[in-house]
Amino acid sequence: MLLSGIVLCGCAAMAAEKPWKHGQLKVSDNSLYLSHTDGTPFFWLGDTGWLLPQRLDRDEAAYYLKRCGEAGYNVVQIQVINGIPAFNTYGQMSMPDGFDFSNIDKPGVYGYWDHMDYIIDMAERNGIYIGMVCIWGGMVKAGMMNEEQAVAYGTFLANRYKDKPNIVWIMGGDVQGDIHPEVWDTLARTIRSIDKNHAMTYHPRGRHTSAQWFADREWLDFHMFQSGHRRYNQRMGNKNYPIQEGTEEDSWMYVDSTRVHAPLRPVLDGEPSYEDIPQGLHGADEPRWSAKDVRRYAYWSVFAGSCGHTYGHNSIMQFVRPGVNGAYFADGIEKPWYKALDDDGFNQMVHLKRLMLAFPYFERVADQSVIRDNGVRYDRLIATRGNDYVMVYNHTGRPMDIDLRKISGREHNAWWMDAATGTVKYIGKAGKDIRYTPESDADGVLIVADVKSGYLTPETTSLVSLPKPEKRDLTE
Repeated sequence: MLLSGIVLCGCAAMAAEKPWKHGQLKVSDNSLYLSHTDGTPFFWLGDTGWLLPQRLDRDEAAYYLKRCGEAGYNVVQIQVINGIPAFNTYGQMSMPDGFDFSNIDKPGVYGYWDHMDYIIDMAERNGIYIGMVCIWGGMVKAGMMNEEQAVAYGTFLANRYKDKPNIVWIMGGDVQGDIHPEVWDTLARTIRSIDKNHAMTYHPRGRHTSAQWFADREWLDFHMFQSGHRRYNQRMGNKNYPIQEGTEEDSWMYVDSTRVHAPLRPVLDGEPSYEDIPQGLHGADEPRWSAKDVRRYAYWSVFAGSCGHTYGHNSIMQFVRPGVNGAYFADGIEKPWYKALDDDGFNQMVHLKRLMLAFPYFERVADQSVIRDNGVRYDRLIATRGNDYVMVYNHTGRPMDIDLRKISGREHNAWWMDAATGTVKYIGKAGKDIRYTPESDADGVLIVADVKSGYLTPETTSLVSLPKPEKRDLTE
């Protein structure tokens, strides 16, 4: 069954929209979001495919990337190398001559970097950027790459991929930035000296944001944080805990904490809790994060002001299958990666992306002041709004009392969007405020807009085929 899907992938992939047709990625004029050079908004919707280069062959990689494109993802984050050297499924090593890459392409050999080229090209056909985590952080932490070697490696990577349209460079890799920062600076600046066309960020350790160490770096275009995989009060004996106990699941707080650093840059969660991974990672008997949990992480972060979000799945990120079990109790027989592609969370992230792009994008701000009588933890409502619309995410279906005086209009239309299905239901009209209690405890979004706005109509039932909102002058 898997092979039949792979065989069919070529033609479908050719039809995928290529976001880079709008130009290179850049920071938006208000420094909050990502856009293309022609002004088209870019909402980052990433999947986590860490071990894609090492564990999937050509057909499998093509199938996976096709499924990502169909599910609405426009970024896949990978570990370019997860070892020195790294080995792929063909037994080819990444660095047969160490950090000397002068003879890396051997005639007649489909080498490690040929396979990487293929993956990037297949992602391009599916309209997907590859988030290139150049070297996993643990190797730098262990002293396996120094500054001189970082120059050699960065020069090789930049020259090989600078002309690919679908690259985002990611320094770090689950590591604190104060561990050998000179190596990360050298790698980033070496790549940037050769490749000035692609965006760059840093993937930090759990419960950290890149702004803690690299807020002032000229090579960093946007920030990442890792909200991590622990539940409330799951301290797990950590002596160097960087956040207040009892806030572990509050992914929104990392957006707020990043905003205090200058200069202002876009930010997103590059590693939230993964679907079907044990809470806290290291206990086989711990409950696993569900689709509803991963939706909460996404909406909390984005409504707090993130420029996108990266989803992850325990089976997919390490590509387990029968005979290949992974870390964190991923069972390759019970849930191989290709079956995990059918899981709810993987296929529900697109509803968030469609919602964000259905309204004027760059004027959107986080605004908790519109919420009266807010709750805490899971009952916490979170709001984002533009000039004439407001959206409030509700995780538990609790009653809501929303002040509409921050948006234009004396009369407003209101809808409820089910976060799991993306279906939209018209609620009715409202004046200067709205009080609404969802029909169930299913999570969703209250959407309210000036009746003159025209983004949605009372007949709207889905966001799939809405016209794109008009561009807005941020100074109006």
